[in-house]
Amino acid sequence: MKQTPFTDLHVALGARMHEFAGYNMPIEYSGIMDEHLTVVNAVGVFDVSHMGEFWVKGPKALEFLQRVGSNDASRLQPGKAQYSCFVNEQGGIVDDFIVYQFEQEKYLLVVNAANIEKDWLWCQQHNTMGAELENASGWMAQLAVQGPKAMEVLQKLTSVDLSVIPYYSFTTGTVAGVDNVIISNTGYTGAGGFELYFYPEQGGKIWDALFDKGAAYGIKPIGLGARDTLRLEMGFCLYGNELDDTTTPLQAGLGWITKFADNKPFVGREVLEKEKSEGVSRKLCCFELLEKGIPRHGYDIVNAAGEVIGKVTSGTISPVLKSGIGMGYTKPEYAKTDTEVYIRIRNKSLKAIVVKAPFRK
Repeated sequence: MKQTPFTDLHVALGARMHEFAGYNMPIEYSGIMDEHLTVVNAVGVFDVSHMGEFWVKGPKALEFLQRVGSNDASRLQPGKAQYSCFVNEQGGIVDDFIVYQFEQEKYLLVVNAANIEKDWLWCQQHNTMGAELENASGWMAQLAVQGPKAMEVLQKLTSVDLSVIPYYSFTTGTVAGVDNVIISNTGYTGAGGFELYFYPEQGGKIWDALFDKGAAYGIKPIGLGARDTLRLEMGFCLYGNELDDTTTPLQAGLGWITKFADNKPFVGREVLEKEKSEGVSRKLCCFELLEKGIPRHGYDIVNAAGEVIGKVTSGTISPVLKSGIGMGYTKPEYAKTDTEVYIRIRNKSLKAIVVKAPFRK
């Protein structure tokens, strides 16, 4: 298995380790519930160095992004980030990603760890215009500092005024004496905070400084288990669960990142335009169980008559709500807010209600 710059630290701290996307990653330390509530109420640090990073540069950079991305990258400005996805010829999602604009002809794409090789090949195959592409995944590390006290902790380590970095914006500055750190407000937890990108060899210095200054705020290391429950409470999609090569962004409720502007002849556009005009065959929804139970990936969603109307894509017991919550695809007429549906768990149909994300208000 591959290692991040922090793998030995995770092991030394007693984390329960497991393979994820080819990396030896921490799943939990003190327990998913404790870690989840630490991020919701205070501050936690996630090692997300396994994520992939591609530079896109040169005079053809924007043309390339408009071709491969569903969102309209021409709306970006230096210091701004945008959520987007690669779409295949059938309208399915190759991957979802974040694109950062540094300069007029310089962008950074951050892609999912499990899809780095697939995405890199996809980008190369569709780079017919000759943009300058560089796979920097091997020499970029990343920590996500998340929670309502994240800004206070991080502010002690940098002279950059973090309060003026809005959501989906970023800057570059010195953190814990390390220069050229990318400081990004694009969290995946819904609890506030920042992501830090830096060279792997600087990781130990930044980690130690964060935990030194954060001790008074109850800072803790957080594993991938709590990362999943935190994003689920916000109704955020996860590739491999809500998103895949056979799911379209319109089915996933991502019409807001699917732009049909005249200057955007992106891959899969025609299929999605047709789907938009004719309507989707299934739709992603969020639900909360009204009875005691834990919904899991792959469970059937049924109606009152017991007919299967969809499948659960993600589910858990919400650490904040203390009830079963989940996401899944159903026939469109069942995806409307306040609709009663049932989740089939061990041959029992437990009542649930469709709700609007986020679960954690």
